[in-house]
Amino acid sequence: MKRSLTVLLLIVSLTLSLPFQIAAQDPAQDQKISLKTAEVILDVVVKDKKGRVVKDLTAADFEVSEDGQRQQVESFRLVTREKSAAATAAEKKETAPAAPKATNLAVGEPEIGVSAIAIVFDRLSQDARTRARDAAKNYVGENTRPDDYMGVFTIDLALKVLQNYTTDNRLVREAIDRAGASSSASFTSNAEQARGQNQRISDLQQQASSAASAAAAAGAAGNAAGAGAAGSAAGSASVDLRFAEMTRRTLETFEVLERDSQGYATSNGLLAVVNSMRNLPGRKAVVFFSEGLSIPPNVVAHFRSVINQANRLNVSIYTIDSAGLRAISPNQEARDEINALGRRRVDADPGRPETGRPMTAMLERNEDLIRLSPQSGLMQLAQETGGAFIGDTNNIGGKLVQVDEDLHSYYLLTYSPTNQNVDGKFRQVSVKLKKGDYDVQTRKGYFAVNATGYVPMLYYESAALVELNKPNPASAFPMRMMGFNFPDAARKLRTVVEVAAPMNAFTFVENREKKTFATDFTVLALIKDQSKQVVAKVSRQYALTGPLDKLNSTRTGQMLFYREAELPPGRYDIEAIAHDAPTGKASVQRSTIEIPDPDETKLRLSTVSLIQRAEQSPASQNKDSFFQIGDVMIYPNLGEAFKKSAKQVGFFFVVYPAKGSKPISEFTLQVTQGKTMVADFPLKLGAPDAQGRIAYASALPIDGLNPGTYVLKITVKDGQTSVSRSQAFTVEP
Repeated sequence: MKRSLTVLLLIVSLTLSLPFQIAAQDPAQDQKISLKTAEVILDVVVKDKKGRVVKDLTAADFEVSEDGQRQQVESFRLVTREKSAAATAAEKKETAPAAPKATNLAVGEPEIGVSAIAIVFDRLSQDARTRARDAAKNYVGENTRPDDYMGVFTIDLALKVLQNYTTDNRLVREAIDRAGASSSASFTSNAEQARGQNQRISDLQQQASSAASAAAAAGAAGNAAGAGAAGSAAGSASVDLRFAEMTRRTLETFEVLERDSQGYATSNGLLAVVNSMRNLPGRKAVVFFSEGLSIPPNVVAHFRSVINQANRLNVSIYTIDSAGLRAISPNQEARDEINALGRRRVDADPGRPETGRPMTAMLERNEDLIRLSPQSGLMQLAQETGGAFIGDTNNIGGKLVQVDEDLHSYYLLTYSPTNQNVDGKFRQVSVKLKKGDYDVQTRKGYFAVNATGYVPMLYYESAALVELNKPNPASAFPMRMMGFNFPDAARKLRTVVEVAAPMNAFTFVENREKKTFATDFTVLALIKDQSKQVVAKVSRQYALTGPLDKLNSTRTGQMLFYREAELPPGRYDIEAIAHDAPTGKASVQRSTIEIPDPDETKLRLSTVSLIQRAEQSPASQNKDSFFQIGDVMIYPNLGEAFKKSAKQVGFFFVVYPAKGSKPISEFTLQVTQGKTMVADFPLKLGAPDAQGRIAYASALPIDGLNPGTYVLKITVKDGQTSVSRSQAFTVEP
């Protein structure tokens, strides 16, 4: 046995292809979970019809409903705070006496003595930057209070912090000046160019049609020369038409991709700013200067995640259209695009691909086109988070006084929902007054999910989170998950989570008319520390579509989810779920992982990974992957049993020698079954690579092993210390 092991362990690269055979288990019974303490906190701003804050209401004046059901208000408080002495002296109008400052709430909230205001600048043109800068400086100079903490941020291709939260207005104003002076990545819509190209295509179609008619007429009249000339003109117009359509598709494709890129950057930037405010009590605000927020279909989920997280954390977003008074209606671009699409369908030539499709086929993008209005996304962001939209004005600074009023005079109330089920559904909240004709601002609702620590919940994750938190793990289909650690001091992302499941576990919806298929499922993993707190969350929504003739090959494939996370040394629990949206079916897997200290002065060893398969792949394409060895990409085994017919089991690990230590030339390999030692001998290691790492891949024979579970243990020594890692594997007949 040892001799055959020694021979096979000299292999440094290999290709394994093992079957994936896991029996599905019966789905777990659906069980509802009750919250022990689930109180909803609402901050409510009330104004009269003249825009003045109303401060003399009592709890009895409010009527709170959740999904149409009346709720009992359990605590109620008016929060109001004074302006700075300079700001108060500058006001010309008298204000009503301030109510007593709020202290502690009945629910144990900390002292509400400060407010947080994030001033965020989106990508802006030069004129808009100047307008936004002046308005922001005016707001900071006239409306802030001594305990207002303000931060300044810009969103471009990345989020930049220009000023940490501070009460020093001088620093805030200097940061605003820097934001106003910085240039943004420009993005000019190609829609107008595309419409011009559409007109050229229409002209070429008419030319081709006229030339074809002339050729037919000349041929009927026996004019061969005329028919030839007309036919040549028709052919030339047809060629020009094809190239014109190629140019139009280029413009349209770039437009879609660029809008997606910009939408993701803005949504992710706002989500990061909102999420940072989670620990502050009371009302928080984001003042967002933008020239418009378009929401392409691919970005809708991220955009909804911003609104959801803002509602969960009581953050109101005030959006400002920094374009000021627009000479052209903000809806004009959407109307022009919709009209252009309509004309393209009506003008379609019988020989063109669109013929035979439904008359509305080209208008399927209408919902997206309506979002082209630069104000639509800004208005939605403000209205659904209890903020306000400021637009169609060049006097932005004068309007920003509303932010100050809302932040410093509001009612804070709580209630315990009558519906205590954590079902992941959106709960619509309504706050009304029993008397008076007032305007009420508050958040529109929340998702009933358990907290995910400091990591924001994305819109598509709610249903998966509910299933993951049920006491009996779901097991509706085969699924595997494992964590891998690579203590590389030069790399920030050192922990890998992989999840695998057969694609036929998920639902595929067929559209016979369009000859396409679609599927929608989510993979999510939570990493928790030993106090059961979520320290990292990784996920992906697979909203996949494809041609119907590729459905069978897609179903026979395997889903492989790969994500990296940065974790400090310690022991962690990993909980992963794959959730099928159409049916609600899910499977859950749990495991643990030990993260060693990545100190370069210490000897380190990665997780020992068993190999499921390996493929030839140029190192240049995957140079940052932990599983790339030379020109071979390794796909780790996630716990599947190995068949004896495979004859061997591949394994892989990385050694990180201590800085300044002597080279490591040997390591020890052991294979045990229970208390029985199957193999125990030293093997040779190669030299470190340019980064100082030693990657090792080989295989051990299993055809001589009896069916059962074994443990492969690797031990590395450098003369001073010894490090070991183990990995279990199962052999089946």
